[in-house]
Amino acid sequence: MSAREPLYSVQRRERIMDELREHGAVSVSVLAAQLGVSELTVRRDINTLAQQGLVTRVHGGATLRSSLDTGMRSTAAPLPAKYTIGMVVPSLDYYWPPIVHGARAQAAQLRASLLLRASTYDSRDNRRQVEALLKTPGLHGLIVAPDTLGDDAIETLRWLDSLPVPVVLAERRVRTAAAARRLDSVASDHTAGAALAVHHLHEVGHTRIGLFIESENPTGRYVRRGWSSALDSLGLPTDVAMLHGIRFDAPGREEAMDDALALLKSTGTTAVIVLPDPQAIALEQHALDRGVRVPHDLAIVAYDDDVARFGDPAITAVRPPKEFVGREAVSLLIARLEAGSSRPAYRVTLSPELHVRQSTLPASIDAAGTAGTAVEGDQTA
Repeated sequence: MSAREPLYSVQRRERIMDELREHGAVSVSVLAAQLGVSELTVRRDINTLAQQGLVTRVHGGATLRSSLDTGMRSTAAPLPAKYTIGMVVPSLDYYWPPIVHGARAQAAQLRASLLLRASTYDSRDNRRQVEALLKTPGLHGLIVAPDTLGDDAIETLRWLDSLPVPVVLAERRVRTAAAARRLDSVASDHTAGAALAVHHLHEVGHTRIGLFIESENPTGRYVRRGWSSALDSLGLPTDVAMLHGIRFDAPGREEAMDDALALLKSTGTTAVIVLPDPQAIALEQHALDRGVRVPHDLAIVAYDDDVARFGDPAITAVRPPKEFVGREAVSLLIARLEAGSSRPAYRVTLSPELHVRQSTLPASIDAAGTAGTAVEGDQTA
């Protein structure tokens, strides 16, 4: 059934629960677009599910219910929450739901209640959401994901470091220039993740490996650094296709993707890493429409692995450990609460994984384009 066809209320709520089980959190605006209904209708459905004890309403969306949520039905009375943690994330749709899900799961295990607020990538909005949480009686600490690269980043980090409760940055790094002494952080090692992709493509026979990045993606600078250093360490050529600021989902997309394919051809680039997934899928589909075979003429690795498996052929992808970022953020915060000011600041990085699929199967990269050995399924490197 198409997302634009009318759905009965029960069907809509089933779809909402399916999204929650997969991602841990949902956004009202995204659900409204997917279901083809108004945001008011989605809010009413979420209210109904909340009244049934199935979900928890949060600012801008909903999350799966935790055993620590007030009023949760249980055969045994749950232990009261020991800590109250506020969490502000820039999105409840792409990338962040698994991080939220991991944080909620870890909070439940460690007897903490998690108060979630959705922000945007705008620093002022992020600050407003943090300030709103600070007004919560009995708040013990915060997990936040502010912009750490923009013009106001240093000031924001210093402000967070000065707050009366401990703060952990999730999927963000503490910049040295901020001189923040108390901030903890946990982030995926995207530099290592990009290097994984380069080494994999080299192992299956490619020497000219390019990179396409969406401009506003905060992961981009680390992926580019990992890609560049891996090319250098392997002694691979660097005069390959590189684009920063791709928008294969915007007006003029076909012309942009034609230009990208022309750049790949003119530079002899036979493999490309694309950040993020939706841009990789768009490029793959366009390449196939233009007669460029994947992986025989062009191998593609996506970075993020949220939707890469839905490509046809399924796209090999680097998967950051998102759920574990959420879990570790909660663990770091509670460890600081229990150890006090004597605990040094922890700056933790977690390694991504490479999931090998059909878009990078060993294949001929010469003019003949003879297919190599087929591999079935999804492998983890």
